[in-house]
Amino acid sequence: MAGEITETGELYSPYVGLVYMFNLIVGTGALTMPKAFATAGWLVSLILLVFLGLMSFVTTTFVVEAMAAANAQLRWKRMETHKEEEEDDSSTASDSDILSQESYERAEKLPILSVQRRAPPNLFEITDRVEMGQMASMFFNKVGVNLFYFCIIVYLYGDLAIYAAAVPFSLMQVTCSASGNDSCGVEADTKYNDTDLCWGPLRRVDAYRIYLAVFTLLLGPFTFFDVQKTKYLQILTSLMRWIAFAVMIVLALVRIGKGQGEGHPPLADFSGLRNLFGVCVYSFMCQHSLPSLVTPVSSKHHLTCLMFLDYTLILAFYGLLCFTAIFCFRGDSLMDMYTLNFARCDVVGLAAVRFFLGLFPVFTISTNFPIIAVTLRNNWKTLFHREGGTYPWVVDRVVFPTITLVPPVLVAFCTHDLESLVGITGAYAGTGIQYIIPAFLVYLCRKDTQLAFGYGTINKHRSPFRHTFWVGFVLLWAFSCFFFVTANIILSETKL
Repeated sequence: MAGEITETGELYSPYVGLVYMFNLIVGTGALTMPKAFATAGWLVSLILLVFLGLMSFVTTTFVVEAMAAANAQLRWKRMETHKEEEEDDSSTASDSDILSQESYERAEKLPILSVQRRAPPNLFEITDRVEMGQMASMFFNKVGVNLFYFCIIVYLYGDLAIYAAAVPFSLMQVTCSASGNDSCGVEADTKYNDTDLCWGPLRRVDAYRIYLAVFTLLLGPFTFFDVQKTKYLQILTSLMRWIAFAVMIVLALVRIGKGQGEGHPPLADFSGLRNLFGVCVYSFMCQHSLPSLVTPVSSKHHLTCLMFLDYTLILAFYGLLCFTAIFCFRGDSLMDMYTLNFARCDVVGLAAVRFFLGLFPVFTISTNFPIIAVTLRNNWKTLFHREGGTYPWVVDRVVFPTITLVPPVLVAFCTHDLESLVGITGAYAGTGIQYIIPAFLVYLCRKDTQLAFGYGTINKHRSPFRHTFWVGFVLLWAFSCFFFVTANIILSETKL
C-alpha cells in the first residue's frame, strides 16, 4: 500500500482468489456486527447490510477497471520506450536522431488510437500489481494524492486503535471474569463496570491498561522493523478464525433449537443506524488490498462474476452470524466483541472452548497488528518522500515508527468502546477508501484512457456500472452518509 508497482507474486486460480477475497473481507468487523444489528433492529440492519454490500461491490469493480487502465498505460509506455531504444540502436547519424525525436514528439501529441491497430489485444490485461497509491499518482493531481494518503493513514490509525483495544479488552473480560469463585466465565446477567474490582485492589480498567501496556511492549517494537515471511502465520490465523466462526454459529443455532434463545430484537431502531453504518462499511472493506489480491489471479475472464459470487456468500455469512446472534442473546447482553458472549458457562460447558473463543481475538489480532503498523509507517514515508531524497536515520528508524505507534495506543488507553471505534473508522476513513477514492479513480482513469487511446477503446475489465450516473450516485451516497453520521454524533452529544 506504499504506492509502488510491486511483484505480482505466485499465480493462483480464480477460485483460490475467491477464497482469499472472502478471508480478506471477513475479519474483525464481523465480530462487532451482531451488537450493531441488535441495536438498530433486524429489518433495518438487513436492508442496510444488503445495500452496503451492493455499494461495496460497485466500487470494487471501479477499482478493478482503474487497475486495468493503469496497466494499459504502463504497458504502452514500455512499448514506446522499447521502440525508441530499437530506433536509437538502428540510427547511425545525428539526423536520424533528430527525426526520431520529432516522430516521438508527434506520437506524444497524437491519440494512441491512431496507431492502436499495432497494439496487442491484451493491452488492458492486469499483469502488473499497481497499488492504489501508484494509481492515485497516475490519475490524481498533487492535492488528490495527498488527500488519498491522508485517508489511508487515518483508516490505518483507526485499524490499529481497534486492534490495540480489542486484545486487552478480551483479556480483561476473560481473566477478570474467571478470577472469582466461579471460574467458568461471565454470568448470564452480569453487568460489569470499569470501576469493578478484578484482582484484589485492582479495578477492571487497571487490568485493561496493564494488558494494553504488555501488548504495546510485546508488539510495538515490530513497528521499528520490517515484517516478512508471515504466510504460514496468516494461514494459521485464518484457520483459527473459521473454526471460531463455525463454532459460534453452531452453538447459537443449538441454543435457539433447544428453545433457550433470549433475543427479541426490534424491527427498527434508527438511533443505532450510525454505528451500524460504520460497522458495515468497515466489514466490507477490501478496496485498498485489491491490487495484491486480483493481480495474481491466473485467469480473469469471469472476474466480475466471481467477485459478485464472493459478495453474495459474504452477505449470506454475515446474515447467518448476526441473525443467530440476535435471536440467541438479548440485545443488552450482546458484547462489543461477539466472541466474549461465549465465555458464559450456561452457553458453553467445555472450558477449553470458552477460553478459545474468549481469547480468539487475542491470537488473530496480535498477528495482524505488526503488519498494519508497518504498512502505516511506510505510507507516512511515502507521503513525505521527495524524488531523490533520503531520510536521516533518526527520522527513518525512530520518528516514523513512533508517530505510527503512539496515537492508536493513546486512543486505546482512553477507550475500549470497540463498537464506536469500528463505527467511526468505517463511517469516516472507510467511506473515503470504499466510496470516494474508487469513484474518483474510475472517473479520471476513463478520461485519461479516452485521451490517450481514443474514444473507441474498450477496457476489457470495465465495470458493469459504466455509466457516469453510478459514479455520481456513489459520491452522493458517500457525502450523504458523512453528513448523516456527523449530524447524528453532534445530536447525540447534545442530548448527553
